[in-house]
Amino acid sequence: SSQTKDKLVSNEVAGIVESVVNEKLGEYFEENPSVAKIVIDKAVLASKAREAARKARDLTRRKGVLEGGGLPGKLADCQSRNPEECEIYVVEGDSAGGSAKTGRDRRTQAILPLRGKILNVERQLRNQAKVYQNNEIQTMIKAFGAGVGNPPELAEGEENLAEAETYFNIEKLRYGKIIIMTDADVDGAHIRTLILTFLWRFMRPAIEAGNVFIAQPPLYMVSRGRASKYAYSDAERDEIIAEYRQEKADAKIGIQRYKGLGEMNPDQLWTTTMDPENRTLLKVTANDFSDDGETSALFVTLMGDDVPERRAFIELHAADADVDV
Repeated sequence: SSQTKDKLVSNEVAGIVESVVNEKLGEYFEENPSVAKIVIDKAVLASKAREAARKARDLTRRKGVLEGGGLPGKLADCQSRNPEECEIYVVEGDSAGGSAKTGRDRRTQAILPLRGKILNVERQLRNQAKVYQNNEIQTMIKAFGAGVGNPPELAEGEENLAEAETYFNIEKLRYGKIIIMTDADVDGAHIRTLILTFLWRFMRPAIEAGNVFIAQPPLYMVSRGRASKYAYSDAERDEIIAEYRQEKADAKIGIQRYKGLGEMNPDQLWTTTMDPENRTLLKVTANDFSDDGETSALFVTLMGDDVPERRAFIELHAADADVDV
């Protein structure tokens, strides 16, 4: 209705107008390079101002999380203060957390139970306020005690002392091992991936230094009479069954499938998953650790907003997946 036009809202016309404007504006800039330089300089200046404002907001948010008090109440900390021998289990749910707290080595093993699925930080990289406001993420940041945020790449000799102490500092990490321990099902795998996404985007030096691990709880307990063995794969389960059958062909064999960590009592969880003498840990590593490398691109594909790209990836690798629903 108004003769003053602020914004073009017609999708049909937008493409035509954009094409015409780009062509004519390009011709004008070629004929008037001094004007083009002024426009470009102003655009670059505006971009730098926006980036500086964003960094200032992020700095304030990081400080807010780091200055928010002592260790989180749900953390069952270990007695030792030597990071080289200390490890923290990040556990899914209060049930598993209870078994882990009871079965652990209290001297060197800390337990941090998380409630449900944490925020998918990959979709909030432009809205980091939401990341720092998430309760479970705040809990991890405070428990690890090493700050948060991957330090930016600075030019040689460049310093950023005002922000340096708020970024993640591997030397301040309270635990030599961060161990992600989730259920051996689809939900557990999703929670594990969400935690790894957070660590990659905000605490990447911990992965690069080899401080992040994934616990490998057993899938089955195979028993015959009073004897029992644990299996960590279907193949291992079948081997144990065959072994029992070889010893006694008509043996009555019991098979318990562990759907969740909470199904194991503290002694079983310690024996199979937490005892350094018997457990199996997978170290998290990557081929590269750059922001524009293949690992970062994989996080974008799997955890980002581009649904068609993720669907294409899943279809391509569907045959490789061993999914237990």
